[in-house]
Amino acid sequence: MTQRSNEGIDNPTFDGTDVDKETKAELEDLLVSLQELKVHLSDVESLEDVQLLTELLLHTDFQQAFRMHRSVALSMRCLRPPHPLTAHARRLRDEVGSVLQSSKQTEATELTRLLGSPHLQALMEAHDCIAEEDFNEDSNETVEPRGKGTKLVCLEKNRDIPLGVTVRNDHDCVIISRVVRGGTAEKSGLLSEGDEILQINGVSVRGKSINDVHNILSSMHGPLTILIILSSQTKITSHRQTLMHVKANFTYDPSADPYVPCRELALSFRKGDVLHVISQEDPNWWQAYRDEDENHKPLAGLIPGKSFQQQREAIKKTITDKNQDHRGKLWRSKKYKKQRKKLLDDPNNVHYSNDILTYEEVASYHQPLNRRRPVVLIGPPNSGQDEMRQTLLTLEPGRFAGAVPHTTRSPRAHEVSGREYNFVSRESFESDLTSGKFIESGEFEQNLYGTNADSIRQIINSGKICLLCLQPRSLQVIRSSDLKPYIIFIRPPLAPRRLPTRLTRGGKKHKAEDTRALQEKACEMENSYGHLFDAIITNSDPNRSIFELLKLVNTLDTEPQWVPYSWVC
Repeated sequence: MTQRSNEGIDNPTFDGTDVDKETKAELEDLLVSLQELKVHLSDVESLEDVQLLTELLLHTDFQQAFRMHRSVALSMRCLRPPHPLTAHARRLRDEVGSVLQSSKQTEATELTRLLGSPHLQALMEAHDCIAEEDFNEDSNETVEPRGKGTKLVCLEKNRDIPLGVTVRNDHDCVIISRVVRGGTAEKSGLLSEGDEILQINGVSVRGKSINDVHNILSSMHGPLTILIILSSQTKITSHRQTLMHVKANFTYDPSADPYVPCRELALSFRKGDVLHVISQEDPNWWQAYRDEDENHKPLAGLIPGKSFQQQREAIKKTITDKNQDHRGKLWRSKKYKKQRKKLLDDPNNVHYSNDILTYEEVASYHQPLNRRRPVVLIGPPNSGQDEMRQTLLTLEPGRFAGAVPHTTRSPRAHEVSGREYNFVSRESFESDLTSGKFIESGEFEQNLYGTNADSIRQIINSGKICLLCLQPRSLQVIRSSDLKPYIIFIRPPLAPRRLPTRLTRGGKKHKAEDTRALQEKACEMENSYGHLFDAIITNSDPNRSIFELLKLVNTLDTEPQWVPYSWVC
């Protein structure tokens, strides 16, 4: 580049050997702009500033630096963001340093000094902090907006990690209603609730139904280019993940739920499963993992929110009570849906009940070795729980013990207070009963009998395991105490072989209807109290049942258990 004369500043020319055509064009545009600006200036100081900038633009060193900057900027637009090869640069530095210590070579000494310098250590620490972030291996990037309020998003959709979004229709618009944790969309951070989707890989989705959009996405794999209109509402989200553990008290099958937002993203579970709820932002549909899936960190699944599940179960119960003749067709019928909408519009028509079971918040608890949890065996009469309790008390008297019951009757000749019974006055018994100290109690032949919580604590404080056989109505009482019971349901087998032996005690003749009645009673107990059970043993063989019982009891010493949240917090 050469300057012809001083007058050439007003009409500069460039030598193409030093400056490429595009750089030359940009510099000429800048010079023309300065000359146009100069015409409108009158003060000497401003004119001197324009002259100084003009001379700078015509300087060879500046033009070369400008061309270099432009080349680097253009190349950086084409490059993908670099991904770290490791998040343990500091550890590698320490390993290299330990190897170099044994070397006496000059290069090793120099490298040791460099690796130990504060600047390099700070650089590696900064590198590891950034590398530890959850980078998506596939390049997720945002292309510059194509207009006000729009954004072009590029994502990689594969079969292993679903996109993880649900959509809804707002007139002709397709709106993102939810971004599910663990999916490609959530990891990228490029899509948000409330954004409107205009196109997917050039295919317009405006005016299409939710099912149409689902079909379009299902047929696409690999790179996705999504044109969106940004949500007008600024949503403040917290990056702090709040985790709640719940035990499911009902079984959920998404394929039978006509109201789930996206069946493919829903999470099925069974009664008794522990779920890790990671998002309750939508009160109707929570996001959760199953307990066994938590370590693998899959895509989160949608489950009904507690209030939503209570509401629709209450609606279902209300409608069922009004339509007893159509109970079998009610859930999927159009009539049901109309009644459901009417009830949702007027919540006063819905009568909630405490017997609608949804979720129970739980926490992990590991029992202390010096304070073992009491073990409660429960089952219908003649299912074998009493025999199992007596067997353990006989086999391991140093480990297991039974709580001594209280009674108001007088002791017999061979009985000792505190061994067979705790003999107390009726006034004392009734006082403890009023104070809520009895787990269960009853009256027989004008005498009161009961199991006092203090008797159970006495066993626990001695270091032994208290074995109890209780009635179902007593389970809620003992769970509401500070005793932290472990409740095991003893279920009779479906094809019992030993049931006739148990049912013929006392000279009574066994009948087939007795077996059916026992099994019906067991089903009734499971339906009514199953949410309170920690484990179930099917008592098909006494020896095997004792083995299973001991195995469960031993597990309490070695593994943490899920217990009601209120017990530990």
